[in-house]
Amino acid sequence: MRFERSIIVLAAALILSGCSETPRAKELRYLDSGAKEFAKKNYAVALLHFKNAMAAQPRDAEPYYQLGLVNLAANDVSTAASYLRKACELNPKHTGAQLKLAELMAASAGKGLVEEAQKRARDVLALLPNDPDALHILAVTELRLGNLQGAEEHLVRALRKAPGQLKSSVSLAQVKLARKDVAGAEEVLKQAAAQAPKSPDPRVYLGGFYLVQNKTAEAEQQFRQALAVNPKHAPSLLALASLQLRGGQTAQAEQTYRQIAALPEKQYRSVHAQFLFQSGKQAEAVAELEKLFAADTEDRNLRSELVRAYLVLNRVADAEKVLTAALKKNALDTQALLQRSRIYLGSKKFNEAQNDLNQVLHYQSQSAEAHYLLAQVSQGLGDAAIQKQELGEALRIDPKFLAARIELVQALLNGGGAQSALNLLEETPAEQKEAVAVLVERNWVLLALGQKAEARKGIDHVLSGGQVPDALLQDAALKLDQKDYTGARSGAEKVLVQRPDDVRALNLLVRSYTAQNQASTALAKAREYAQRRPTSAPVQQYLGQLLLMAGDRSGARKAFEAAEAASPGLLAAELALAEIDAAEGRRDEARKRLQGALASQPSSIPGRVLLAQLELTDRKPEQAIEQYRKVVGLDPKNALALNGLAYLLADNKRPDEALKYAQQAKELAPENPAVDDTLGWTYYQKGMYAMAVTHMESAIARESNAVRKYHLAMAYLKAGDPARGRQNLEAALKMNPNLPEAQAARQIFANAPR
Repeated sequence: MRFERSIIVLAAALILSGCSETPRAKELRYLDSGAKEFAKKNYAVALLHFKNAMAAQPRDAEPYYQLGLVNLAANDVSTAASYLRKACELNPKHTGAQLKLAELMAASAGKGLVEEAQKRARDVLALLPNDPDALHILAVTELRLGNLQGAEEHLVRALRKAPGQLKSSVSLAQVKLARKDVAGAEEVLKQAAAQAPKSPDPRVYLGGFYLVQNKTAEAEQQFRQALAVNPKHAPSLLALASLQLRGGQTAQAEQTYRQIAALPEKQYRSVHAQFLFQSGKQAEAVAELEKLFAADTEDRNLRSELVRAYLVLNRVADAEKVLTAALKKNALDTQALLQRSRIYLGSKKFNEAQNDLNQVLHYQSQSAEAHYLLAQVSQGLGDAAIQKQELGEALRIDPKFLAARIELVQALLNGGGAQSALNLLEETPAEQKEAVAVLVERNWVLLALGQKAEARKGIDHVLSGGQVPDALLQDAALKLDQKDYTGARSGAEKVLVQRPDDVRALNLLVRSYTAQNQASTALAKAREYAQRRPTSAPVQQYLGQLLLMAGDRSGARKAFEAAEAASPGLLAAELALAEIDAAEGRRDEARKRLQGALASQPSSIPGRVLLAQLELTDRKPEQAIEQYRKVVGLDPKNALALNGLAYLLADNKRPDEALKYAQQAKELAPENPAVDDTLGWTYYQKGMYAMAVTHMESAIARESNAVRKYHLAMAYLKAGDPARGRQNLEAALKMNPNLPEAQAARQIFANAPR
């Protein structure tokens, strides 16, 4: 209503302005054009007109207000809020902008924003004392802040001023329900229906109320009465179809969904196809979606549904074909780019996914979804720091993005940042704090912090609502910690019943036996369980790891092969098999296996590191250097690869290039003895013997071995301390006289003057 009143006034002003193209006249002309396009739901065109109006009169609040409304209609809430704020700054008495901004704030998670919304609504009431919209928003803020009495008073007052204002009736009913006044809530909704006999909407709300009260007959009566008012009222038809499904009337529900799909509104065209898909008639559903999309290839929502259906049926090529065709038509189609990036992620094509997502952010810098997906790209590439950064950006843009919050908590927890993870959970929006996912993650964080009593309360709270697998696992972990082995096993077994492939539960079961020094029983239990799950890749992979640790390479090989058969191309299984091949001297087989795995997943850092080590074993330093370079290219902060690359470069007479990598490795892993030895060896090759001695001594002080002793011996000799050099040489020869370093050290000492 406010939008319409505002535009009527502006249109009148436009007529009175005549043909003079003053800045004010231009603004009014563009505002009028924008209003017409907005009414036709041509939001992109409306935005252009309103932006032109803003350019004509940049100090007028009205264009910003209209831009806020259009962005809201296009579901871009953050942009809408920024325009509405600007409108309020330019004209604090613009009641439309103040109320719309207050409405957005009242729905937010933060108490501060709700309180600001309350103030804005009161400011409007100071200008318009009986404004029903302002009274309604003020009531919503009172409700959010826990003042039920105040909320009810404002809503009653709003309904006196505007008896037909349905949103106030619905809010008043919610307040009465919160105060346990079920009869009062029902009466409010009945009155709303009586006051608008020609509107189906109040009856839909009343029907929904009856559904919550499990009064299905009364609910159906209201939905049918709403349809008697308007037989093509989509919300009434949807409610009726849902009720029919709930009552097992599948054929009647399907007929109702057909009716809805035939409505003129585009957003309902696919509801029958959705019904078919959920009913198990997936081929029919896809055929219907294909037909609908062929008739209107510009409908992005239809296209998205078709792509999702293809992906559920594992028709990845078909999904990618649809999106590629869309992007060929319009390279700026961010919705298609987002969907295609998800497909690339699923195929582990991380670079391609990253390219699409960067394109999205070029056009929509505030896309929380794009940042979230970039976090998954970083996770796939093994870059935990960038993963956390992208998840944090997604949450900054959309604090209600629960999946991003949960994944950031998990990333922080995996990186040893349990306290930071807890702080992040404490910032969860109030309406999400009781979500099971949040409660479960909080328990994991509390367990990591050693706050077992608090974790116990949280676990019991979750389990009071049902047998949630993660909570059962947490309960079992606590019992294991308390040496209640029987209880721990029972909990782990319950989890495995619900989630047969959850190797965390299987691992806890195994640990319950090893904690009692029953290693053979633990292994037997794992074998027994794996025999029951022969086609489970995670279970077979876990068994393979256990057998490998137990020294049973043959058994481990069979388990890893079973994992790979269950999930062809499973990288973890391929790498484990390559390691076994290499350990058994089958290096050609290991290399072939690794090269095959890297051909399909070239971004695998563990695969490239393993191949580098294999090349090194075969005395192929240049090939090993090449692999380490690729790892560093994928992850510039990989200390292991930096160190390996530096050592090989130094060992092959390229100490100047080696030094920069060795220094980077030292910055990342300052306490690592292997890194100190490499840095020392690099200085040795550069002729900087005193520096070499310093780092080599540091390496040996932390962890001594024969190679490092040989290095230090040679460095002492070159630094002018032959006695200590010979002392270290003799010690190294006793440790291992057959290393290549032994021969090099002997030769240097043989040639040294006595």
